[in-house]
Amino acid sequence: MDQFNELVSMQLKTMDKLLYLQSELERCQEVERQLVTLRQNTELEEVRAEIDRMKEELSDIHRVFEEQTEEVIRSYQEMKMMIR
Repeated sequence: MDQFNELVSMQLKTMDKLLYLQSELERCQEVERQLVTLRQNTELEEVRAEIDRMKEELSDIHRVFEEQTEEVIRSYQEMKMMIR
């Protein structure tokens, strides 16, 4: 049971990171739209590079979250088998 709880706790932390990064990505994309409107090319390149970096990080966090989900499911199934 302790392992299961620890896995769920780790997954919740990952979900927090994922949600934070998604909100930051949305904020940067809004800045990008504003810079396009203002035609601020230098700042636009910097924001687009940051958006690309965040998208890569978001993809990595999604992968980790999926792996954690699989581990939580395995742990739960093992715990269930022990109880029987």
